[in-house]
Amino acid sequence: MSAANESALDNHHPGVRSAFEHVARRNPDEPEFQQAVLEVLDSLSPALSRHPEYARERILERLCEPERQIVFRVPWRDDQGRVHVNRGFRVEFNSALGPYKGGLRFHPSVNLGVVKFLGFEQIFKNALTGMSIGGGKGGSDFDPKGRSDTEVERFCQSFMTELHRHLGEHTDVPAGDIGVGGREIGYLFGQYRRLANRWEAGVITGKGLDWGGSRVRTEATGYGNVLFTQRMLERVGQSLDGQRVVVSGSGNVAIYSVEKARQLGATVVACSDSTGHVVDERGIDVDLLRQVKEVERERISVYAERRTGARYVEGGSVWDVPCTVALPSATQNELDADAARTLVRGGVKVVSEGANMPTTPEAVRVLREAKVLFAPGKAANAGGVATSVLEMRQNARRTSWSFEHAEQELAEVMAGIHDRCEEAAERYGAPGDYVLGANVAGFERVAGAMLAQGLV
Repeated sequence: MSAANESALDNHHPGVRSAFEHVARRNPDEPEFQQAVLEVLDSLSPALSRHPEYARERILERLCEPERQIVFRVPWRDDQGRVHVNRGFRVEFNSALGPYKGGLRFHPSVNLGVVKFLGFEQIFKNALTGMSIGGGKGGSDFDPKGRSDTEVERFCQSFMTELHRHLGEHTDVPAGDIGVGGREIGYLFGQYRRLANRWEAGVITGKGLDWGGSRVRTEATGYGNVLFTQRMLERVGQSLDGQRVVVSGSGNVAIYSVEKARQLGATVVACSDSTGHVVDERGIDVDLLRQVKEVERERISVYAERRTGARYVEGGSVWDVPCTVALPSATQNELDADAARTLVRGGVKVVSEGANMPTTPEAVRVLREAKVLFAPGKAANAGGVATSVLEMRQNARRTSWSFEHAEQELAEVMAGIHDRCEEAAERYGAPGDYVLGANVAGFERVAGAMLAQGLV
């Protein structure tokens, strides 16, 4: 265990320190996983002190060890006839509350440690929804960018040929994530249907509207994060109306965060991609952003070329743009301590994570010390998985909801998540601490189910 991690766990419950030492020893080369575990364990000493049975039954050690880790070869042939071999993953982390539920990520950065970090986060995120779903995650180091539709189809069919034997609507239900959108979900579901010889709509979510998908699923993560932000502001007597917002990223989560923030009266002045960021003082034009990034798949600089008054900043940090609300919605560890200090100097009031673990531990400390309202992703971006379960519910009933009904269901779920976090934080003497509230509320629900079901 590193010196930094040792100091982070000073004065913690012995069960917390023992659990992290166990994780660090068994997963030495998985920094993202260790970071995710440490972030949760850092909040749990009060819960272990109040519930000694959690330590006695080693709930933490059991929770940090996946129930099943599946790693497999994915061979496929490109359009020139060349053979490629990628690696596929599915980590089925915890099923105490229900079937494993979590997305598939196709990106070159994917490895077992990244999938485990995402799956571990998913346990608590899913628990916070109040729904009957466990936590899991998967994906591959395959990069769909620059690949033809037929190449993506061949890869998805090869990937699902192996993975299908581990799935089922009562066993494990994947969805999309980075690199896995409607096209990939279609190919994956088609191959599953072919292999399983049955129409099992609830086995995968994020489907097209004409074949079992749910309205609002596309918008859900971004919309949900903004709704959570609005709820936090309401708690302190404010609202999003009139706020100046910066969103990192320009993918699905970012686009629909921009859209919902605008609907609630905010002005979103900046967003980004891996090459740089754009600043648009009049407010980001979400239709143009969607055209550039989702339809044409162009760089964010093209937005500035077409939008009068917008400017493009190559490189640099989108967090240099002053704002009152920041929504990190790109990727893990994108917002570091220096960026957090810049945000504080710029007058930020709220930081709410649209991506998974986008804020480094050091940055979280900076924001909390500055009394900035901070919402961890496991709470704030749970709208995506919540709407996936709403999709499963519709599939089970062979029905389809209107956009308005689905959006209302999402709003109720996000309000419930916020209130669970707030209640847990207050119960443990830390009102307004959404990090502690989210970690403790999610943990207590899963731990209670694990205790009730015995040593499995």
